Amino acid sequence: MFSNYLIGLREGLEASLVVCILIAYLVKTGRKDALRPIWIGIGIAIAIAMGFGCALEFGSQELTFQAQEALGGSLSIVAVGLVTWMVFWMRRTARHLKSELHGKLDAALALGTGALVATAFLAVGREGLETALFVWASVHAASDGTPRPLVGVALGLATAVLLGWLFYRGALRINLAKFFTWTGGMLVVVAAGVLAYGFHDLQEADWIPGITHLAFDISGTVPPDSWYGTLLKGVFNFQPDPTVVQVSVWALYLVPVLALFLSPVGFASGKGKVKEPDEQGTQPSPASQA
Repeated sequence: MFSNYLIGLREGLEASLVVCILIAYLVKTGRKDALRPIWIGIGIAIAIAMGFGCALEFGSQELTFQAQEALGGSLSIVAVGLVTWMVFWMRRTARHLKSELHGKLDAALALGTGALVATAFLAVGREGLETALFVWASVHAASDGTPRPLVGVALGLATAVLLGWLFYRGALRINLAKFFTWTGGMLVVVAAGVLAYGFHDLQEADWIPGITHLAFDISGTVPPDSWYGTLLKGVFNFQPDPTVVQVSVWALYLVPVLALFLSPVGFASGKGKVKEPDEQGTQPSPASQA
């Protein structure tokens, strides 16, 4: 459940920050008349993301077992690719996020209502679709038939909305650099487990051989139905009897990606390192600086 809470918190807070930056800018510039199109665009983005998630969940149930495993494995790999790109992109561009959104909003205001709806939709929709896909892949990999994974996502999103509102009101100062670094690193670990399980699905679908070649089997030491086995499964998508392919994929993804993510070299821009947002440690609320 924790891994899904983390996904909901991380993705939800990104979307919440985007929303409060857009709204704060319009309020600060005296364009409250443009708030309605912004909320319409946000509503459409949320509805499409939820519809996409439902389509993945209920559409896959109509498939054969082999087709379900092939779909689950393929989408898990796509989801990991998107999330990996997202965590690198957000850490690299977090410092310029507000000015970038302000520029897009100024252009949309000049074009009219439809452009405002589209701007809000595109700003939030990408986060929503990424969240829906990665949540589905993570739940598919970690679910044991209980609603706990979805409860974790819901709690993460609720926390993100609350933090976004406090951030907007100026009641909370967030060190965005540290937040996106720590949560990004943890998401890379979660993504490694999802990727490994995705390859397991492809083995189940007979797309990749080696389903019977286990790297190790510690089911006796870490029973899957024990509290610690369930905890490891929920947080890291750990299974006590992975195949050689799963372990190899997990290590080949986690080690270089996490090392690059945590290394300053991965964020060099031009001749110097990209500065983190507000190097003194906190980020002012958008309501006060929009």
